[in-house]
Amino acid sequence: MENYLTPRQIVAELDKYIIGQKEAKRNVAIALRNRWRRMSVQEDMRKEIVPNNILLIGSTGVGKTEIARRLAHLANAPFTKVEASKFTEVGYVGRDVESMVRDLVEQSVNMLKVRKKEAVREKAAEIVEQHILDALIPPMRGVNKPQGISIGADEPESEVELNQKTRERFLEKIRNGEMEDRKIEIDVTQSSGSPMGMIGGAIDEASMINLQEMIGNMMPKKKKKRKVTIAEARKILMEEETAKLIDMDEVKDEALYLAENNGIIFIDEIDKIANSGGHGKGPDVSREGVQRDLLPVVEGSAVSTKYGVVKTDHILFIAAGAFHVSKPSDLIPELQGRFPIRVELENLTKEDFLRILTEPKNALTKQYAALVEAEHVHLSFQPEALEELAEMAFRINEDVENIGARRLHTVMSKLLNEILFDIPDTIGANARIVVDKQLVKDKLHDLVKDKDLSRYIL
Repeated sequence: MENYLTPRQIVAELDKYIIGQKEAKRNVAIALRNRWRRMSVQEDMRKEIVPNNILLIGSTGVGKTEIARRLAHLANAPFTKVEASKFTEVGYVGRDVESMVRDLVEQSVNMLKVRKKEAVREKAAEIVEQHILDALIPPMRGVNKPQGISIGADEPESEVELNQKTRERFLEKIRNGEMEDRKIEIDVTQSSGSPMGMIGGAIDEASMINLQEMIGNMMPKKKKKRKVTIAEARKILMEEETAKLIDMDEVKDEALYLAENNGIIFIDEIDKIANSGGHGKGPDVSREGVQRDLLPVVEGSAVSTKYGVVKTDHILFIAAGAFHVSKPSDLIPELQGRFPIRVELENLTKEDFLRILTEPKNALTKQYAALVEAEHVHLSFQPEALEELAEMAFRINEDVENIGARRLHTVMSKLLNEILFDIPDTIGANARIVVDKQLVKDKLHDLVKDKDLSRYIL
């Protein structure tokens, strides 16, 4: 347990990227720590401990998705996001809601493949070096010099030995990076043919993928000769060799375990499938149908994936919604009961906007400064300019539509549009740009005054 973050440490990490929302951070921190605590409990009790799923309630742009995403990153756990509303859209009605569990398992497999590849990278690199060397100087075996020919003391005893010494010299050059642009011919495994079309009845997406993969595995792998540079060959061969060194059966078993016990599924826009105004006809019926489909997955069921069966009993579900029109009580009671922790996120204030612009590790001002730094241009913001930006973003949210912190992106984009266009043609390297309060007013003041215009532009 010493290696795992405490709830306070989790909140401290979230604070680096997300401003405010203390209550939400506390609850997700407890939920994450509880997952680690559960793994230390005796097995018979461990099965009984179910995760406390969380329902985040708040307007768009207040940090709901970011909290869930950062939480998954901290936990180093498989994470997938799905919009509940897509299951009710035209063309999606009746779509298999279990697809989100399959997506989670896919994420889990990919995570583990990356880890396993990293573990075998050194061994794979040695094999790749030999492949490149063989392409440059093919090895010789058992070819000796004819008998009766006298050789000097310093002369190699055989062609094999000469070949070996040449290979050693070239290997040193390869390792030193002296031959990266040299072209060699290598055998590359070709991907299986184009996707197969199906004749007959309808088939769902998951089954189609499984069928194509199965048929692809049955077909013999074809090799194709390609002439590439050593640098390119190293990349291609590294992928092939690391894949060969990984035990995929082991990866699948670990991935299923990881998804079942550490997986996090984020269901966004859950308010869009709530029956606003009670039970009725029309779209409400399909909404309730989606809820009924979601229920067994959230409740705990077995879902078939191409890697095996996954039990969803211990997957952590985090749902989020604005609930402007509907309210959490409009969800069916059974689904409500599966989200015992409810957290209402606060709307962002002017002070929050100012902190978002300056404090986070990846603050928007730091991002733009880094972008223009690539052109050797220095960009900085005066404190008064940032205050004015925060004020304007807050005001536009109040007057037009509240989209939370996302408003800062639109405002900053509008503010810096001309500057970004003029670099590097008009504004050359080593230039220093200081954004002051007056510049902010000049660029944005008219838009703030004209509400109709800001609706379209901001």
